Amino acid sequence: MFVLWLTATGAPAASAIEHDPAPDEERLLLEALQADADREDDDPRAARSSSAAAAAFQSMNPDISVILDVAGAWFSDTDHLQTGAHDPVRNGFNLQQLEMGIESNVDPFLRFNAYLVFSAAGVEVEEAYATTLALPGRLQLRAGQFLHRFGRVNATHPHAWHFVDQSIVIGKFFGPEGSRGLGIEFSWLLPLPWFAEVLTTVSDPVGGCCARSFYGNENIELRTPAEFLFTSALRQFFPFSDSTSLLWGLSTQFGPNASGLGNRTAIYGTDLYLRYRPIASANRASLSLQTEWLVRSRQVPDDVLQDLGGYAQLVWQPRIRWETGLRYEFTSGVEDDPLDPEEDRERHRLAAQLTYYPSHFSRIRLQPFVDVPTWRADPIFGSFLALEVLVGAHGAHAF
Repeated sequence: MFVLWLTATGAPAASAIEHDPAPDEERLLLEALQADADREDDDPRAARSSSAAAAAFQSMNPDISVILDVAGAWFSDTDHLQTGAHDPVRNGFNLQQLEMGIESNVDPFLRFNAYLVFSAAGVEVEEAYATTLALPGRLQLRAGQFLHRFGRVNATHPHAWHFVDQSIVIGKFFGPEGSRGLGIEFSWLLPLPWFAEVLTTVSDPVGGCCARSFYGNENIELRTPAEFLFTSALRQFFPFSDSTSLLWGLSTQFGPNASGLGNRTAIYGTDLYLRYRPIASANRASLSLQTEWLVRSRQVPDDVLQDLGGYAQLVWQPRIRWETGLRYEFTSGVEDDPLDPEEDRERHRLAAQLTYYPSHFSRIRLQPFVDVPTWRADPIFGSFLALEVLVGAHGAHAF
């Protein structure tokens, strides 16, 4: 609108805003495109980058999407134990989030992604990062603020979940927003006959929202490089047939915690996603099993605390517009936990969901559940009825 106003008024600044690339700049961009094309046969990531580079010439307008998530909720006990920042948390109506996504190729070399979240608490920059598109040797870098690619569910947003609320273990081990930080990620696509990717992330270990097992909300200045948070993962994909495939991952996270000078936390995880989707199915039917388990070890004064948690979920989509699923969750608890002193014993939660998709851009989900924290006398019963709508250009979800 600003550019149109300048054009209409004949303002001289318009020519400064819209200009053709200089000859040297155009030559460099064309050389980069040609170099990308030469690498396509040897590097699948380079093939993707060349098409992305071409798109950068076509338009400088970013893809913008807006996703609304709202839910009605009922809990039998108002002192519930929801751990996710986007979970419904009160009886009645809940605004889970309004997410705005901004995505665009900056040039043939970089892509920009940003996700802003609007909620009753205010506005938050959930993620904002740049990703390289044309590095040699199957390498890729990402820098900015982003969700760590630890396991399967942590790096995803609510619209990619198969259940209304976040898994218990994610909020308990990482924080209500999951594991997230400001830093840099290095990833390498291994030269193997199957898909295999290794990655390492270096980020700040701060934030009660997203690093609660580390420095959390404590205002502690980093003194040495060893006090950064280090996240690593190996992801492998195995297509058993045209209809059946498996994604398996291993993840680790190491960093300092706030319990005392030199004390550290280590989190180890493994995740598995098995999907059967017959290619001949006219209804696009699919059946998937997803499970993820984490072990946490924390040094505290005169002790080492160890606990574990995870979930397993089975999701069946018999027709393109319908989906149903079951999810079981578990956390072990530990005595004298400085983060969760009440949770000294096991916790179990079981949920079911039924989802209707009016289209690819909307869904309605019913989810009853029972939560059994064994340190309490009574279980917590509850249910959610959630609505999600999406407008704008939103990228495809990762497998």
